[in-house]
Amino acid sequence: MSSVLRVTEIFRSIQGESTRAGFPCAFIRLTGCALRCVWCDSAYAFHGGAAMTVDEAARKVLELETDLVEVTGGEPLEQDAVHDLIGRLLDAGKTVLLETGGHVSIDRVDPRVVKIVDVKAPGSGMEHANLAENLDRLSARDELKFVLADRRDFDWALEFVSRRGLDRRNTVTFSPVWDSLPAAELAAWIRDSGRPIRLGLQLHKLLWGEVPGR
Repeated sequence: MSSVLRVTEIFRSIQGESTRAGFPCAFIRLTGCALRCVWCDSAYAFHGGAAMTVDEAARKVLELETDLVEVTGGEPLEQDAVHDLIGRLLDAGKTVLLETGGHVSIDRVDPRVVKIVDVKAPGSGMEHANLAENLDRLSARDELKFVLADRRDFDWALEFVSRRGLDRRNTVTFSPVWDSLPAAELAAWIRDSGRPIRLGLQLHKLLWGEVPGR
């Protein structure tokens, strides 16, 4: 019997973040998250959603016919059946990105997945939720993302990355909180940081604004 997921939305768009930004991508957004980041842009996925078997969810994603698939939320790792879904998508030959908030262990995630792990800066209000051991479980192709609200967040993140040499092992992206930190300011700080850090801009928002399902 197929496991059951709670799903907020399934759609096809352009990947707006990570090193795959710009490529066509199918998204499946799972419902529910224990965190409450101050700047969260997907709070509509905290509650509700529709019950869907893994078989049905995988079929709907595969029908979108993209090589790239992102499993996101909410927090996808809070649903145990996500591992069955991921396995189904990988076995179908898809490149699977998993975006996770960093507060749930990634130890069970299939090693074929590209994990994009958030590290919560102080401005999120959720810094206490960062699970330190996840940093030791990253493969070379996994990525780290810091969403930053201001200069204080930037300085905190830069020190966090530099002290651990994280940008020497993995791609590290700093992204500005939408409508809070001007992207040009963050770009200048990164430029002058002396670290190989990537500026992340949310292409989907630049194209279509803050619209669910885009």
